Amino acid sequence: MARPFDLSLYLVTDEGLAGPRGVVETVRAAIEGGVTLVQLRDPHNKTRHLIETATALLQLLKPRGIPLIINDRVDVCLAIDADGVHVGQSDMPASMVRGLIGPDRILGLSVSTFPELEASDVAYADYLGVGPIFATATKPNAAAPIGFDGLAAMVAASPKPVVAIGGVKADHVEPTLGAGADGLAIVSAIMAADDPAAAASSFAERIARYRAE
Repeated sequence: MARPFDLSLYLVTDEGLAGPRGVVETVRAAIEGGVTLVQLRDPHNKTRHLIETATALLQLLKPRGIPLIINDRVDVCLAIDADGVHVGQSDMPASMVRGLIGPDRILGLSVSTFPELEASDVAYADYLGVGPIFATATKPNAAAPIGFDGLAAMVAASPKPVVAIGGVKADHVEPTLGAGADGLAIVSAIMAADDPAAAASSFAERIARYRAE
């Protein structure tokens, strides 16, 4: 059984958007605002840099009980004993990732279409990242946006918990959760914010208010 996780406010890092503040300090501020899970996504840097950043994040997140997911890089996850891995459709197959990370780590899988949702690899995942909801500059090679109607349809068909991703902002909390998603995956709206703690808090407060109602 996978380690416990909460998809409510899922932060995906971007070193370029963090700017001089850096990824670790941006994440430090964001978790004060209510982030519940962090994915280190860094497709451009070398392995040593990734391990250093991941280690610093793990030291920050572990005492707070917030899982650290590593995008794509199974080797980095295993090297630092992170909580899990997230892979896309062009990365290592989820079945192979599961064999390498074992049954206890968290495995996320990106899906954008119904054929991907119905593929056998979905069975190996603990959650699905569904989107993009909107077009997003942080992933220019992403699939076509599916919108809230597409999200609702995929959530209804999904055998796994779903986190929505792709151009999602605080104003989208209510329609995203209304479509049945378990949480929102955020990149630029927090990583590029002047005040990441306040930006995260705006999401967290709207999520809590929606669920309370």
